[in-house]
Amino acid sequence: MPIHIAVRVGGEVLYLGTARVSQAGTSDGVLTDCELRFEAPLSRELLNRVRPPLPPEHLPGLEWLGNVNGDRAAALEQFVTGWYPTADATESPTSDSASRLPGGLRQLYRLAKQRPGALGIQNRILPEPDLHTDHLGEMLVFGVENQGGFFWSLLWTLEGPEADPTVWFREFDEDPIAEQEPLSGFVIQFSLFEASMGADYLALPRKLTAPQVEQLTEALHLVPLRPFWPWAPTHFYVAPGLVVHVSSEDGEAFDAWAGATHRSALDPLADLPINWNRFDG
Repeated sequence: MPIHIAVRVGGEVLYLGTARVSQAGTSDGVLTDCELRFEAPLSRELLNRVRPPLPPEHLPGLEWLGNVNGDRAAALEQFVTGWYPTADATESPTSDSASRLPGGLRQLYRLAKQRPGALGIQNRILPEPDLHTDHLGEMLVFGVENQGGFFWSLLWTLEGPEADPTVWFREFDEDPIAEQEPLSGFVIQFSLFEASMGADYLALPRKLTAPQVEQLTEALHLVPLRPFWPWAPTHFYVAPGLVVHVSSEDGEAFDAWAGATHRSALDPLADLPINWNRFDG
């Protein structure tokens, strides 16, 4: 049987339509959670009444973007502190390797004390005590894929850390490949990728062509960094409260993923002639 949904907004009750159960959980035979999916999309007018859009000034800004190719440490701090809300500070134990870490990693660990999401949602920057060398003892592994398929590392040395070292991407049985950006750019790219992957509001198109990518990104700002991730070179595009990453293995078919801090940040994409797998705007 369809379920009829209505919500109270102020002193008014708005009828939203019918929905069906798409997912539910139980514990000892008792319903604990239930996700409903509307059978017909809400009109934008009705949606805006039920879940009002945020004014642009309430979305994370783009001040950081101007520092990407100037003061990258400032860019990273501005983006992470603007995107992630403050959580309770955690005490991170330190090890003897801490003083030998380059500044980009030390800064990310400092930011993650109050914003743990900065260490990743899909892939992860390892907590400082979990850093380790690879099986050859040559590279310091600091980042891992969520299923362990690949990792990121730095050349390990007992001497002082290089100021802005090369980041090496590697599958366990393959030769390492250098990321195009050194650590200072890599940590920005990693932060953008993870912010979009872990966002509460998503826009996920089906495979795109190059002209569709141009349409998708026309109203956005390109982050001026060389491509991220050697497997499928990835570029980032941003707007207030929005990060979009676009990747391609062959330069002909493109994958895109948009993540936002609020549904209203997806407005620049709302009217595009694109076939969406999911659109939370």
